[in-house]
Amino acid sequence: MIYMKGVPDFPQCGFSSLAVKVLKQYDVPLSARNILQDPEVKDAVKAFSHWPTFPQVFIKGEFIGGSDIVLSMHQSGELKEKLKDVVSKQ
Repeated sequence: MIYMKGVPDFPQCGFSSLAVKVLKQYDVPLSARNILQDPEVKDAVKAFSHWPTFPQVFIKGEFIGGSDIVLSMHQSGELKEKLKDVVSKQ
């Protein structure tokens, strides 16, 4: 799940766009919520994760981080490992 500004097909900030581009390199389902449409969701996600910025990526319910962390994990191979048990798109 990615909480982002915009939607995967039309991100509304560069950081959200980067996170989507990285995640789309893996053959996994991508669920997203546009935080710009619902301030209550935005505030609830920030309170839950204790992370002030967006996007916020969660894998199997675990908070991973923002676009910089997702990119770093992708480059190091950690993201592939995190996603290995996620069912691929059919």
